[in-house]
This record gives sequence, C-alpha cells and structure tokens, in this order.
Amino acid sequence: MKKTQKIFEENIIQTEYSEVMQKSFLDYSMSVIVSRALPDARDGLKPVQRRVLYDMHELGIRSDRPYRKSARIVGDTMGKYHPHGDSSIYEALVVMSQDFKKGIALVDGHGNFGNIEGDGAAAMRYTEARLRAVTEEAFLADLDKNVVDFVPNYDETEKEPSVLPVRFPNLLVNGSEGIAVGMATSIPPHNLGEVIEATKAYMNNEDITTAQLMRYIKGPDFPTGGIVTNKDELREIYETGTGKIKIRGKVDVEELKGGRVNVVISEIPYPMIGANIAKFLMDIASLAETKKTMDIVDITNQSSKEGIRIVIELRKDADVENFINMLYKKTRLEDTFGVNMLAIANGRPEIMSLKQIIAHNVEFQFEITRRKYTTLLEKERDKREIQEGLIKACNVIDLIIEILRGSKDRTMAKNCLVNGVTDGISFKSSHSQIMAGELRFTERQANAILEMRLYKLIGLEIEALINEHEETLANIFRYEDILERRDSMAQVIMNDLDMMKMRFSEKRKTRIDNVEEAVFVEKKIEEMDIYFLMDRFGYAKAIDVPTYERNKETADAENKFVIRCKNTGRICIFTNTGNMHTIKASDLPFGKFRDKGVPIDNISNFSTESEYVVAVASQADLNLYRLLFVTKTSMMKLVDGGEFDVTRRTIQSTKLLDGDEVISVKAVKDVTEVVLNTNDGFFIRFAVDEVPEKKKTAVGVRCMKLGAKDFIDNVWYLGPELPTRTEFREQEFDLLRVKKSKRDGKGTKIRL
Repeated sequence: MKKTQKIFEENIIQTEYSEVMQKSFLDYSMSVIVSRALPDARDGLKPVQRRVLYDMHELGIRSDRPYRKSARIVGDTMGKYHPHGDSSIYEALVVMSQDFKKGIALVDGHGNFGNIEGDGAAAMRYTEARLRAVTEEAFLADLDKNVVDFVPNYDETEKEPSVLPVRFPNLLVNGSEGIAVGMATSIPPHNLGEVIEATKAYMNNEDITTAQLMRYIKGPDFPTGGIVTNKDELREIYETGTGKIKIRGKVDVEELKGGRVNVVISEIPYPMIGANIAKFLMDIASLAETKKTMDIVDITNQSSKEGIRIVIELRKDADVENFINMLYKKTRLEDTFGVNMLAIANGRPEIMSLKQIIAHNVEFQFEITRRKYTTLLEKERDKREIQEGLIKACNVIDLIIEILRGSKDRTMAKNCLVNGVTDGISFKSSHSQIMAGELRFTERQANAILEMRLYKLIGLEIEALINEHEETLANIFRYEDILERRDSMAQVIMNDLDMMKMRFSEKRKTRIDNVEEAVFVEKKIEEMDIYFLMDRFGYAKAIDVPTYERNKETADAENKFVIRCKNTGRICIFTNTGNMHTIKASDLPFGKFRDKGVPIDNISNFSTESEYVVAVASQADLNLYRLLFVTKTSMMKLVDGGEFDVTRRTIQSTKLLDGDEVISVKAVKDVTEVVLNTNDGFFIRFAVDEVPEKKKTAVGVRCMKLGAKDFIDNVWYLGPELPTRTEFREQEFDLLRVKKSKRDGKGTKIRL
C-alpha cells in the first residue's frame, strides 16, 4: 500500500492554476476561431460549409441528379466530418441555398428554405437539396487530382479535404459573417465578374494598387440590390479591411389618379433582410401613429418570390421628397454594413485588404494548378511508356507471339520481354531466340503486352494507337510548359477564370455612388396646452384643454392621474421601485375624450409586472420646484426638480434600501406640513422644513420611528391652499387633530 502511494505521489504534477486556465482558454479560442467561426482565405468557406459540400459530392448529389433529403445530408455530414450537432449543419446548408444572402448560392434547395422576410426553413426532414453546377465546377472539380491535402476526420475513420480547390476568390464573391472568441468577421458579397477581372489584373501586375483594383471591383454587390452611398470611403475600407458601408434601399415614385402618390420600395439594404423588414413596416406605422407624419394613407407589403415591393400610399399634397428623406432618417431604409475582412490566412486569423485577399487566392490558384498538372503529367508519362511499348510490340508482333507460344508460364514470358532471358522457351529458329534476347521492355510495358487483346492488332487499331501516342506527347509537352513557365500557368488560370465568368456571372445589382446625406425637415408642432390622463389600469392619452374643461368632473373621477402640460414637453412617471420613466407628450394618442388610450408600458420602459405608478408630473414643472420623496420604511428627502431634467427614458429617481419602496412623490410648491400614517394607526405631523434637501442618489433621512413590522401606509400634505379633511378607515378625519411635533418621532396612535 505504501509503495502504491509513493508511486502516485511521484506522478503528481504541480502547476499554477492561472497558467492552466490561460492555456485552456487559448486552446478553446483558437479551436473556435480556426475550426468553426472564421472562413479560410483560400476557399472562403467555414469548416462546416466545406464539409457539407464535400459530403454532398461524395454522396453523388450532383446538379444533374435527383434531390436528396436534407436530413440524409446533415446526418451523413455529422457522422463523418462535423460532430457539432445537426442544427448548425442544417443552418449552413440552408444559408448556402439562399440567393438573397449569398452572391452565388452553392446549394440548390427544393422545398421551404426560408425567405427574405425572415421566415425560417422547414425542418430538414421536409426539404431536399443537391449541388449547383457552379459548385461542382468551381469548388469540387479536380479533387481526384491531388490538388489539395486530405486530413483525417475527427475519429480518423475518413479523410476530408483541408480546403476545397475553389477556382475564384469566393471570400469576396459570397462574403462571410461569423462571431468567434474575441473577434468577428463581416465581409460583404461582390460581383463574380468584377472579382474575376480584378484577379486577372492582379496576375498581370502584382504591384497593382487598391485604387487600380477598384476600376474592376466598383464596390460590394449585395444580392438585395440597394445603393451604396459612400463611394469615396470605399478605397480606405478596401485598403484597411475595416470600415462602414452606408447603403440605402431603392425607392420609386408612382403617380396615381386623383393626385395621390405611391412610394414604392423595390430594393432594401442588405442588413434589413429577415425580421428587420417587419420592424421597418412597424417603424413606418409608428411614424403615422405618433403624428411624426400625416402624409401616410396606407401601407402594404406586396413582396413575393419575384422580389421586394413595399407600397406606401401618400395623400394628395404630401411633400414626397421630404417623406422619403424621413424614411432614410427615421427607419432602417438607410443602414450601415460594418466591414471587418477577417479570415484564416496561413493558419492564423488576419484582417486583410482587398489586394491581400486576391493575392492569397491567386497564390492558392497557382498551388492547385501546379499540383493538378503535376498529377496529369505523371499520368501522361505513364501512358506514353505503355503506348511506346505497345507500338514497339506491334512492330515485332510475330516474335512476341512466338515467345508467348514457347513459354511455359506468364513469368517466363515476362522475364523474356523485360530482361531478354530465353532459357526454357521454345523458338522456331535460333534467329528468333537471338532477337528475343535483345528485348528490353519495362515492367509496365510487359504487363500491357501480356494483357493486350488480339483485336488491337487490326490496322485501324494500330493507327489509333499511334494517334493516341502523338496526343499524349503533345499533352506532355503542354503540361511541362505549364509547370516550367509561370506565364503559361497564369494563362491557364486566367482561361479558367474567363470560363467561370462566362458561365456563372450576373449583372451587378447594387449601385455605387456618392449620395448626399438625407435632409429631413421635421414640421414643427404648434405648441399648445393639453391634459395628460391616465386611468387606474395604466391606459394613457392626451386631450386638448377645451375637451377637458367640458368633461372635467368625469375626467377627474375616471382617471388616477390628471396633469396639464405642453404637447411639446415631456412627462415624468415616478414608480414604487424608485424609477422615473420619461415619455414625450407627442407619443401619446391625441384625440377624443372617450378614446381608450395606450398602455403606458407601450410607450415607455415601464414594467407592469414589478412597478406601479406613484406620481406623474410635467418635466417643465419639475424645474420650478423641489420634490418630496417618502418611502415605505419612513425614509424621506427633498430633491431639486432640476435633477430630473434628463433626456434618458429611464433613470433611478431615488436610492432605496433593500425591501423598501416609494409610496409618495410630491412637488412642495404649496406644502408646509406633512402628515404620515402607519399601518398600525400611528400618526405624525411635522413641518416640511425639517426634511433636508439631498441628491437623487441619496437614501434620505428617517422621518418616523416604526414599530416591528409596521410601515408607512398614507401620506398627506398640508398648506394654505390644501384641504385638511380626508378619509381614514372609511370615516371622515381632520388632519389637524394630529398634534404637530418634530420629525423622527414615534407619533401618536389615533383611534376613531
């Protein structure tokens, strides 16, 4: 036992905990960065995308073959190459099939693969997919020619390509988005034809500048179209690899009968795809509801598979240009695309410029082309060797037949063909034996001769063999030229690029321009006095002064809070949790007295689950007075109203102790005394002057000594203009009955 314990003690490794944590986190980070989140600069693909495409290639799901269930593709990919869960694999498959997200879709999806408005794809058991022709020809061709390295999969039972032999800079064409640990990539898609022309220009002149490359690549080409408005800033973005691209949707104006006008949005900014389209429609509706514009008559979303079409019908005398500018300023019809061209280059993450991305891809193109033609050259040389052997054999075919007929077995015949050994072979003449002794075919040639069929001796077959040999010699000459001369190899690459452009490029969708910033002149609201009304259920509205005066008694009776304010001002809502929520009076529905109003939590950060309203005041009025705060545990303070003149929607109006809450907030413009009543029936009355003024971040001072489990239940305020009689426990009560004392007393218990 002691011996075993000694062995364990000798194997204990002491190390610093922080060092272990640091190393483990770095290993995890690099795994996420390199193996999951970021694309490779060579093929522009993340590992999961590469594995899905390769698996489809291995399964034979080609563009000219029937679709296969997505679940089959996902399951096979997960089982062989990507053990990270089926949802991430299926999501990668879906995104590669969505032509509104990718410059060139790589997968042909059949079924519901989602749409531009953010609806998700159907479950993988319901959808089918296959490769597109461009994927087969530009991404997966030549994998059998040793053009890329194959590495073991996660359990070393299969081999997978470390990179796909993509034949154009896919990182630029399809772009990429991904979040890793401590870094993220965001590369916009570009036009395939433009990228190919820029690549050829770089190959012709490796000293080409970014500005010269931009003669070919005008800028991003988003699949959703739109207008890039900061053309002059693109050069710096492409030189540094980072920046912001400003993009607008395309807006057309259609004139209708009767003088009405339709504003039609036919292209949207790329960042708007998905749920942001619905938010855009809600933002437009909100502009009408909050009276920011009175020009909108109707909004309809007529988008379909054919494209985006959002129609906004305007009234007759609307200022159309100003309205469109308002959409750019107040909604996401004008948005930004953050560029961070980060990718894995030479095994590590690197932010690259436009030229660097093209340079990495060109270097990769030369590598895969060299490996391809090295493999092809070896095959042609092998063919030449066999062809030369067969041609030579045809010239001495009678001798070959004599050797074969005179040999006892294949080994004897082969030994004669290769080494000229004639022992044991029966010849018709000594001359034949002498000629056989001079034969020196290679091993490969001898095997080909022994396996040659008799019909190959037909004259036409021999002629075809000679022609084939000449073609082989031409191929060898061509392949050697490609491998020995960089110019020849570059020409081959450029020819392939031209073919890709001719077959798969499309017209540019996004317009690149310098556009002046939209100027929206907001119509000034005519300032007027209004009344803010909020009932006990939290529904708020605004009405004009004449309407309130006509319905004063009903308004006061039905509403918990009634204050007078300006329609251009702000309203402050104080809650029991110590929060102050600010809302604009212009955000309130303004109209008829009997309108229901809007829930207060719809236009503020107010939470109906944890808060209730204690007081409401006009922010303009608060600047004139001090506010008196009273809490449940009898903490009290005065705060200058100017501290609440803020633009933030929510602030902490007072600091509270644990378990405490605000029960009263009052402007002390005409208050001289305060009367507090506890749950146990104790009363105290003292002058407001005894309460110190403090900052809103302070807790305050104690104003009454409370018994165990007792708390402040009611707060009344006395002053020259304020009533002294109130209702206490369903009976009329005169507050002056409470004897005036000092603050922080126990108070007097009053029994009715």
